[in-house]
Amino acid sequence: MIWKYNILTIDRLVLCLSLRTLEGNEAQEFVNNNSPEHWKQNNWHERHLAFHQKFPEKFAPDESVSHPSTLPVYFGNVCLRFLPVLDITIHRYLEVPATMSKTLDVLLDHLGSLYKFHDRPITYLYNTLHYYEKRLRERPHLKRRLVGTVIGSLKDVRPENWALTKQYHEYMLKKDETVNWIPELNYYITLVRRMQDTIDGNNVFQGTDWRFNEFPNPPAHALYVSCVELLGLPVGPQTVANSLIDVVVKGYPVIPEFRVHNWINTIGLLMAALPESYWSVIYDRLKDIISSVQMTDWTHRQSPFEMFNFKIVKEAMLEKNYVVILAIAQSILHHSGIGQISTITDFIKEKFKPIIKTEYQLIYLCHVVGPFLNRLSTERPRAVSDITLILYELLEQVDKAQSSAPLKYMDPICDLLYHIKYMFVGDMMKSDLEAIIRRLRPALQMRLRFITRLNVDEIGVEQQATEGSIPASGQSQAEFKPQVGQTVGAGGVGGTTVQQTQQSQPQAVQ
Repeated sequence: MIWKYNILTIDRLVLCLSLRTLEGNEAQEFVNNNSPEHWKQNNWHERHLAFHQKFPEKFAPDESVSHPSTLPVYFGNVCLRFLPVLDITIHRYLEVPATMSKTLDVLLDHLGSLYKFHDRPITYLYNTLHYYEKRLRERPHLKRRLVGTVIGSLKDVRPENWALTKQYHEYMLKKDETVNWIPELNYYITLVRRMQDTIDGNNVFQGTDWRFNEFPNPPAHALYVSCVELLGLPVGPQTVANSLIDVVVKGYPVIPEFRVHNWINTIGLLMAALPESYWSVIYDRLKDIISSVQMTDWTHRQSPFEMFNFKIVKEAMLEKNYVVILAIAQSILHHSGIGQISTITDFIKEKFKPIIKTEYQLIYLCHVVGPFLNRLSTERPRAVSDITLILYELLEQVDKAQSSAPLKYMDPICDLLYHIKYMFVGDMMKSDLEAIIRRLRPALQMRLRFITRLNVDEIGVEQQATEGSIPASGQSQAEFKPQVGQTVGAGGVGGTTVQQTQQSQPQAVQ
């Protein structure tokens, strides 16, 4: 209106603001004399008209014959109409340099009480902290000020603990800007327990009329207020995310025995609702597990399929770090949107692929991505193809790293690859996968030969051509070539004989 359409010039705007008569704070008077729960008041309309009489508004030129009087205002006023403008103004202040934050403090002091009448104050606060997380990361005082202003404006009409925990209330009451509160693990356990109790049906937020509330039910309300509190903490995203994960990893003894899965589900729900800098920390924890000494040098008596099974580990009281991190990762990915879960391909390439050298590490990664292949095939088919190619490349990487040692679990790995072929990718990746399969050891080629229609006579030929000798496993090619009529135990194709295969080939040619 000023620079593009020239409806109003900047000098006239500043002049009008400077010459405006100071008649008091209309916003503060409106807030003090009215309530956002207008359905509970019998004389709300009288109070509204009294405000308009004291601070009249003109929506048309002065009354004359050609301009009759306008209709009376029954609900809105300048304070209510200014709320969306105030929302945008605060966002603009967050985008400018931090040196102008004092101006934002003055604005919140004078007009922050208007959020008492905001339709969705928690949603606005959540969206603001979520979108501007990077800009607010190093400004904990401003985050505390925003949370305190919006939620504090409703202290007269809402119960005491309707949104924030007691610990965060105590943090907001501290006026010193240098206060650096680092919550302990008990704080996160309390926050997750409140969320879990709400999901279980125990209404923690008493005195809330859900007919007129911002959210339709207590769990949705608990999720948003918990995320607002986590985003408003004066610590970094990695600290918050690791603490949430440690609620189960380190706080396992305080969790009820039969509620562990529920708590893991709640943590996944919270993490998935936070920005990427929070939920991406789970990939760092997975990387720590995969690169651990136990994964590179397996010393457990149990197989990896037993150590990665939550039920077996819980009942046998085995080492639980593997399954707990795995369960939390699957919970986060389950609650994530498709935009979040589709990034798993990039994280596998960047974080996991360079460190996977053993079949135990590969099996653990398969436990991470396996449950979500069906969803990805529906919403992001390209992601399934990328993950499939990565799994074959990792299998080749493991094969080369352990060329002198036998692979104990090649059959289950091949079973998964056959499952992916027949359920998701089909033959569309045949040319890409055939080149990788031909570079594997003959035992793996024998098991995966039906994926690329590899003939038995061709198995091990490429290794002999490149190495000029017997394959690295120390066995000759004849040892891997079964006799006619002998059953070959291939993953997913058990019971197929070479004789049947050779008999079917002439028929196909005919």
